[in-house]
Amino acid sequence: MNSAPVANGSNPGGAYNNQAARQDMEYLCADCGAKNEIRSREPIRCRECGHRIMYKKRTKRMVQFEAR
Repeated sequence: MNSAPVANGSNPGGAYNNQAARQDMEYLCADCGAKNEIRSREPIRCRECGHRIMYKKRTKRMVQFEAR
């Protein structure tokens, strides 16, 4: 058996254990502007007007890219 070291943050068991995966994602309807919380396997549809174009809300987490 190979006992290679495992880096911090990786999960060798393959289970996805992230707090963001359990939360509903919040989307804005493109037609009426209503806020909708949609789960991962739920159809993309506004609960107010039935419109199918939704915008994902911007994250509050800082995202930084390195340019070369």
